[in-house]
Formats: sequence, C-alpha cells, structure tokens
Amino acid sequence: MIPLSEARARILANIQPLPAEQVPLTQGLGRVLAADVVARVTHPPTAVSAMDGWAVRTADIATFPVTLTRIGEAPAGRPFAGTVGPGQAVRIFTGGALPDGADTVVVQEDADDHGATVTLRDGGGPGRWIRPAGQDFSIGDVGVPAGRRLTVRDLALAASMNVPWLKVRRRPRVSILATGDEVVMPGDTLAPGQIVSSNSLALCALVRQLGGEAVDLGIAGDNRDSLAELAAAASGTDLLVTIGGASVGEHDLVRSVLGSAGLELDFWKIAMRPGKPLMFGRIKGVPMLGLPGNPVSALVCAWLFLRPLLLAMQGLPTADETREALIGGNLGTNDSRADFIRAKLSRDAQGREVATPFPKQDSGMLSRLAWADCLILRDPHAPAVAPGDRVRIMPLDAL
Repeated sequence: MIPLSEARARILANIQPLPAEQVPLTQGLGRVLAADVVARVTHPPTAVSAMDGWAVRTADIATFPVTLTRIGEAPAGRPFAGTVGPGQAVRIFTGGALPDGADTVVVQEDADDHGATVTLRDGGGPGRWIRPAGQDFSIGDVGVPAGRRLTVRDLALAASMNVPWLKVRRRPRVSILATGDEVVMPGDTLAPGQIVSSNSLALCALVRQLGGEAVDLGIAGDNRDSLAELAAAASGTDLLVTIGGASVGEHDLVRSVLGSAGLELDFWKIAMRPGKPLMFGRIKGVPMLGLPGNPVSALVCAWLFLRPLLLAMQGLPTADETREALIGGNLGTNDSRADFIRAKLSRDAQGREVATPFPKQDSGMLSRLAWADCLILRDPHAPAVAPGDRVRIMPLDAL
C-alpha cells in the first residue's frame, strides 16, 4: 500500500489541461476560462450622471439659493448637443451623458423646477454625482482572468465588456463503468442476493457538477467478455472510471481484463480507510481510475482522487478545502492507514464549530455519508482525541 499523498501526486503527475474551445457567452456558465476576458469597450464611455437632477457649472452654485436658466435635457442614451454656459442648467437623468461645460450634478431633491428656470437650494463641488468615463473599466482591461470557473457575475461583466464569445477549456469526458452480477439499476426487479446500484448515478452527477461530461457505460457482469465489451466503449473519452472489481476475489476481474486490453497499472491499494482497493493506471494513454465498490468508499475516493483529476484537466487548483474544528466524541489511536471519518457539524455555546463522528463508520452505510456534513481527517498513527480536542475536517457541502 502507498500513502494517500503519494497516490494523489502520481495521479496528477502527467495531467495537463484539456484544449480550449470557443463558446457563446450564453453557454459560459460553469465553464473554465482558457483566456482572459478583456474589455472591448470603456464603461461608462463618457462621464454620466449618477442621479436624476441638474447638470450645472460649479462656478454657478457658489451660493444658495440660485436660479438658473433651463436650456435642455439629457436622458440616458440621448446626450444634450449643446454646451452649458454661465447661469445655465440641463435637466439630466441617471445614466445621461454629462453635457459639455457642466462639471457637477445637483440632485432633483435639492431643486425646484419652474419650467424655464430652476432654483437650486443645495449642491456639491466638481464631480459631485458624476461617474467619470472608464470608472468601471476601460478598453483592454482584464475583467475575468483565465483559470476561473465562470459565475453568473462573471458572465454579466463579460457581457458589459461587449465580449460575445469565450475561450474555455473543453469539458472532460468521463466514462463510468460499474461491475458486478449483484448490482442492478434503481427501479429494476431485485433477484435474490442483488442490490440497487447508487455508485454510477452518484459519480455521473459528481462529474457533471465538477464541469465534466459523464458517459454511463452501464454495469458489466462478473465475466471477462462483458467487462471487455463495455470497457471498449470508453474509447474516445478523457478518463475511464471503474467501480468495483478491483479487490482480490476471483470475481474481481478489472485488473486482469483491462490488463489484456493494454492497461499500464501505476499503483493498486492505498493506505486509507475507506477506499484501500483503489487503482490507477493508463489504458492506451487514457487515465484509468478504479474505485472500490462499496458506496461510501467509492464516493470518498471520488472526492479525493476523481475531483482533483477533473479540476486539473480544466486547469483549476486541486487542493482540498480543509479547516479545524473541535471534536464532539472520542476517537482512539489510529492505525497505519489515513482515516476519513463521517461526522455531523454543530456549534457549541461559544459558537465554535464541533464535528461529532457517527458511532458506526461502516463503508457500506451510505446513509451516514448522506447525513454527514464533513469528514474528520486522521493521519496514520494519529493519537487518540477526546471531546474538545482540535481536529482537521473536510466539509462535504459540494458532495
């Protein structure tokens, strides 16, 4: 068995971001930028009013009240064509271009409109209530940097920068292949000894959530022909993920069958719990990740190994999000394997975060993982901990 950190390093060692492709702005949500979004316009393009009011010269409002002559108006999108001279004012609206000659805006609440004239009762100095040209951004400014997963706010900014197309990383295409005569799909009739599959559905959902495209190859029976036939269908994808069939039993055929198809095995078995029987290699140049069959083991390993793989393929950082919390129970000295313990989060009377492990941690108990808020991370040979001690946790919000 190899340490978890070594396994992750070996998996990520030769993974490069996938090539870029161009998509319309409307299809950019959740995609990872391969090139900066650069402004093609300046915003605002000229100085504009931030309020409804009157565009005037500061020199004309040295004292109050003051009455000025109305010479026109400047609504948004229809600039006033003239120049504001001494003793003059232009009715202006939010977003309206500041007329030549004016250098300040008096808000309408501080003015009495008489039609041909306006009396101003208060106001500020130069630049008051004015958004200068380029206040938001100018041509050539980088709005959204490459390497970022695009959010709704990013798309809004790209649109305002007049960018209709985006260069993004191609979505990783991931083949998911479950194995086992005992596994059937949800809704199928269960024969004696069979169980309902959750792994394929969950892993396909995780791939999509992480920005990839999932290709569900179905369930291969515990025979060489079935496994070889379905595995061949993974051709053309960026990653093959198998579920189950990687242990030491006589029906665990993944290594043998894929080995005959050209699998170059990098490692098998990791010093961790749950998830020891995990394998990684390459089959005809395509990365292959073999996950355990137990549902908790499969999902925990997917989060620890499949997630960074997919992020690396999209050019994103692969580090795990972890933080400290108090533990709400007792844990004995750990053995030689890294342990990932399912736990609930709460707050104590002082508002501190407390992680309370479930008393039963069996890797076949999917309900515990579904109810868990985090994993408590325990290094090999970690000392015993008691309530109130600090431990490191990994939140499971995204899982």
